[in-house]
Amino acid sequence: MTHAVSRLRTARLARSSKPFLARGGPRGARCAGCRLIPSHCMCALRPAVLTRAGVCLVMADIEPLKPSNTGWLIADVLADTSAFGWARTEVDPALLAMLADPQWQPYLVFPGEFVAAERVVTEVLPIEAQDGKEVREGKRPLFVLLDATWPEARKMFRKSPYLDHLPVLSLQSEQLSNYRLRRSKRNDHFCTSEVAALCLALAGETHAAQTLEAYLDVFTNHYLNAKQQLPVDMEDAAHQRLRSLRLPQGSGA
Repeated sequence: MTHAVSRLRTARLARSSKPFLARGGPRGARCAGCRLIPSHCMCALRPAVLTRAGVCLVMADIEPLKPSNTGWLIADVLADTSAFGWARTEVDPALLAMLADPQWQPYLVFPGEFVAAERVVTEVLPIEAQDGKEVREGKRPLFVLLDATWPEARKMFRKSPYLDHLPVLSLQSEQLSNYRLRRSKRNDHFCTSEVAALCLALAGETHAAQTLEAYLDVFTNHYLNAKQQLPVDMEDAAHQRLRSLRLPQGSGA
């Protein structure tokens, strides 16, 4: 199964003059579906969750090529995930069309401390609104995530004028990042998948948020065990949690 991030990866590879060599991580051939070595493949564990909310990834140049990239996990879980490559001098017309699509209410997700206060919001408009006895459906939230290292994301934010009209959603979570595949100087810097889960929770998409969190835990488990040439414990807490979330909601199983 291909999705927006895998298609972007394919297009990026087609433009490369030499093979991309990931730093660190497991060596050898990788599964095209999950980017892990075949012995640690997790394609059979991939969940799929229907949501009203969508995610739009604007990805720095080599992000789609990194095996540790977690934007890929978002696209695995959420069908309404789009992915576009970022360039300073041009913008994909399809991205502009999506941002202007009347079905969506886009939110640019970025720390509010770097933005003029009048652009900052901390809540998501409800998808449904009660008007007397009538329930009206509002626009679907579209979370625009800058998928990059922190220095790259700040550059992308400053040099993307087509995003300047969007409200900036500033996450107020007090939790700390559990991401263990790349180093950050601050433990309140979340990976892209964690950010998406927080956004989904704000939009009331609790099951999707929990599933994405569990899927990231399982991916981290497989990735690190592959790197250390260790087997995967399919009965550990992360795998059990993901299996429980993949059961039909309300099944009681």
